Amino acid sequence: MPLLVEGRVRLPQSAGDLVRAHPPLEERARLLRGQSVQQVGPQGLLYVQQRELAVTSPKDGSISILGSDDATTCHIVVLRHTGNGATCLTHCDGTDTKAEVPLIMNSIKSFSDHAQCGRLEVHLVGGFSDDRQLSQKLTHQLLSEFDRQEDDIHLVTLCVTELNDREENENHFPIIYGIAVNIKTAEIYRASFQDRGPEEQLRAARTLAGGPMISIYDAETEQLRIGPYSWTPFPHVDFWLQQDDKQILENLSTSPLAEPPHFVEHIRSTLMFLKKYPSPTNTLFPGNKALLYKKNEDGLWEKISSPGS
Repeated sequence: MPLLVEGRVRLPQSAGDLVRAHPPLEERARLLRGQSVQQVGPQGLLYVQQRELAVTSPKDGSISILGSDDATTCHIVVLRHTGNGATCLTHCDGTDTKAEVPLIMNSIKSFSDHAQCGRLEVHLVGGFSDDRQLSQKLTHQLLSEFDRQEDDIHLVTLCVTELNDREENENHFPIIYGIAVNIKTAEIYRASFQDRGPEEQLRAARTLAGGPMISIYDAETEQLRIGPYSWTPFPHVDFWLQQDDKQILENLSTSPLAEPPHFVEHIRSTLMFLKKYPSPTNTLFPGNKALLYKKNEDGLWEKISSPGS
């Protein structure tokens, strides 16, 4: 069954036309844009980086908030089952939307009681009216792929591309860069994050080295599982590290003018990491085992020893 809006089949429209045709969608986008940004602390937070996916439910004793930010042309997707509260948040960049949407769907279906009463609801946030129309393309891809799924999926929030755009001195910027979802209450709100860990650099390096969308959290054991990853040495890493900020912005960003202030610093540190670890398998993952983290009593991530180590 296709994507449903207010119980009706979605017509193949642009995001703007779709929202204008459905006043509740328009109102919800307006309210979300109008919120002030909340600083989300590390307690009970599971931060999701680009091309990562995390899913859990209200039964989780460790995680109460899923969140992601720094989305410029990217979109943050939240899929939730209203019956069991299973919630998936992912940060999509358009690398392989066709493969990613089934992953998102299956992550929710992996909760055994998914067949109970309730419905699947999807929320799409992010992107802006960028020059290269990358946001527009990603919006179209995501709507089309959710349309292709067998299940009924109800589109509840659409605050993407032209609906998330502001103009300043003839340059365009996103209004919302990040969101969080409260697993217990299902509230979705504008958010930014100081703590993007654990292993922020390692996870960012995997993405920059071209890794695909992966699931990072096991809700059953309440453990964050990182790796083991492998990547090939980053091409011309020394060349990129010699470039000035302008060159890095223009060549390694999808939207140079709209990036947050820390973007270049983040790219530089990730490139340094990739230079230091050209082949991570045994250096970063001893015995080729995953790095496992669990929340401690204070709600902060703590490393636990790998199984069998």
